[in-house]
Amino acid sequence: MRLEVLKTYKIYIGGQFPRTESGRYYSPVNKTGKKLANVCLCSRKDFRDAVVAARGAFSGWSNRAAFNRSQILYRMAEMLEGRKAQFVEELVLQGASKVAAEKEVNLATDRLIYYAGWCDKFQQLFSAVNPVATPHFNFSVPEPTGVVSIIAPQGDSLLGLVSLIAPVIAGGNTCVVLASETKPLCAVTFAEVLNSSDLPGGVVNILTGKPAELVSWFTDHMDVNATLYCESDSIVQKMIREKSAVNLKRVHFYDKINWYTDEGQSPYFIMDTQEIKTTWHPVENIAGAGGGY
Repeated sequence: MRLEVLKTYKIYIGGQFPRTESGRYYSPVNKTGKKLANVCLCSRKDFRDAVVAARGAFSGWSNRAAFNRSQILYRMAEMLEGRKAQFVEELVLQGASKVAAEKEVNLATDRLIYYAGWCDKFQQLFSAVNPVATPHFNFSVPEPTGVVSIIAPQGDSLLGLVSLIAPVIAGGNTCVVLASETKPLCAVTFAEVLNSSDLPGGVVNILTGKPAELVSWFTDHMDVNATLYCESDSIVQKMIREKSAVNLKRVHFYDKINWYTDEGQSPYFIMDTQEIKTTWHPVENIAGAGGGY
């Protein structure tokens, strides 16, 4: 009797596919108890490496033209569409029906296109020229917050993942993502989509492993600027709030979002990881340089 050779799913850091530094693996199973693959059990060191990669990629990504970021997100959608059959197969392996799997892949593809369309528009919507009582122009503009750590939903292994990553990078941030522990296959395969979509290495980094072990590191790292968490565990939420206060991270809990409905996509998700920069400029200088206004 031949033993099946299980695929080893690596992690994705800095545009590369290394094995976990810890050397540890686990084998998720489906509803019938069948082993699905060998999956990396990441460590704190893997997370730290991913943050270094994300920070290194931040300047280049945030300074790219918004239209170019839009092109890259659209390319992700094209590549995901081209590998639809593989994603459907993996979702079915993890326990979804074929109909539900096809729906999830289609929605994930459409969600990338949705945020591709917002890349060069959300700043116009959320920027402002503010009334002031002095001879100045006063502008408020959203800017990316930096490195975002994401603990993805445990249930919606592809759609939830995409719904979190897309608005974060559409706004010019970089991120480190912890995939679903029980359904990690699509997350690692999605990293292969990212790697073939002109996305610079380090913009998105995807780890696999146990949230119970890694959430604290995702939250209290001093070079992380925001944390997104999608489960309803009140103890973990309390811990995230407390640890995030150390360096004033932005924290958002998406435990009540249904990613399959219209509430699962919005330009406000982009704004969740933006800072508002306000600039004052003397009216006289502008008038003098340009001959009036």
